[in-house]
Amino acid sequence: MAHTNKGRVSRFADFAEAYAAMTSAGEFPASFTETIDESRLSIIDDPTRDPMPDPELARGCVEDLTAQIFRLLAGTRMESFGQPVAWGIVNSLHYVAKRTKRQEDDAAAELGEMVRVFDPSEVYQSRMEELQQRCQSLAEARAALETMCNHAANVYFVETGKPFNTIRGSRTGTGLTASQIEGFDYLKAREAEHNAKHYPARPAVLVSGGGDWEDADMIFRRLDMVRARIPHMILFTGKRFKGAEQISTCWANERGVPIVGFSLNKRGSNDFRAAYRRNEVWNRLDEIVEAMIFQQSKVQEDLARLLRARDVPLHIFRLAEQNNGTGPTDLAALRAEEQRRALA
Repeated sequence: MAHTNKGRVSRFADFAEAYAAMTSAGEFPASFTETIDESRLSIIDDPTRDPMPDPELARGCVEDLTAQIFRLLAGTRMESFGQPVAWGIVNSLHYVAKRTKRQEDDAAAELGEMVRVFDPSEVYQSRMEELQQRCQSLAEARAALETMCNHAANVYFVETGKPFNTIRGSRTGTGLTASQIEGFDYLKAREAEHNAKHYPARPAVLVSGGGDWEDADMIFRRLDMVRARIPHMILFTGKRFKGAEQISTCWANERGVPIVGFSLNKRGSNDFRAAYRRNEVWNRLDEIVEAMIFQQSKVQEDLARLLRARDVPLHIFRLAEQNNGTGPTDLAALRAEEQRRALA
C-alpha cells in the first residue's frame, strides 16, 4: 500500500496543530523589521519612510491565501483544483522573490564597479549613496518575500503532503521543506566550488524513472536503508512531478535531505535526445555513488547501462514489483467495481 504522507487538513483546528511544528512562522518578526531609515526600491521612486508590513498580519495573510483555497473547494466537484491553484499562489511569491534577488544582485554589481573606480565628485558620492540605499532596500524586501514564500510552501506541504517544487530554478528554503536545487545551478556552483547553497558537496543517490509508480512504502524503505549507509547523502532526480521521483522528493523533504532536480534541456532541434543528454551529464558526475532506476522507457535502460559500466551500485525496480508483487493498481477495474456497487 502507498505510504501515508501528511494529507490535506480538513479542519482549521487540525491545521493549526499541524502547523505548530513548522519553523517559518518564527522568521516573520526578523524579516519584517525595518533595517534602514528610508527605503528606495528603484531609481525612479522617491525614498519612503513607510513602515514594513506587520509581521503577524503578513504571516496570517500568506497562510489564508494558501490554505483557504482548500477550504473553499473541499467536498465540491472542483476539489481537485485546490492543489494547482495553491501551487500557483506559492509560485507567484517564489517568482517575485527571485526577481527581487536579481535586482538586488544587479544593484550590488553596479555598486561594486563604482567602488573600484573612485571619483571624489559630488555626483559620484550621490550616486554611491543612492545605490547603497537601493541595495539595502531590495535586500530588506527580498528577505520578507522569501519568508512569505517559505511560509506558503510549508502551508502547501501540510495541506497536500507534497513539497512545493518550482518549474525552474532553485529553492533553498527553510522549515519543513529541504533545499530543492536546480541541476543547472548545481553544475555551475560545482564548477565554481564556492556556493555552498547550490553545491552541497556530498555523495549523491540518483532516482530516475517510474512515472507510473505508486508504491511509496517500497521507495521510503529502500531510501531509508540507503541513507542508513550514506547519512550525508543528497538526492538527484529528473524533477518529475509524479511517480517514483515525486515520492522520492517527498521522502527527502520529510528527512531533510537536499534535492537536486535536473530538468530536461529541450533547446535545439534534437529535443527527443534531451533525456539521453541528461543521462550523459549524470554519468560524468563522480558524486553519484548509488542509483535507483525505475522501469519506464529506453532512457532508463540507457542510464543503467552507463552507470553499470562505471560500477555504480544499482537498485532496479520493475512495475510488477509494486504492492507486494501484485503490480500497479488497475484503476479501470476499481472504477468498474465502484459502479457495480453503486448500482447494487
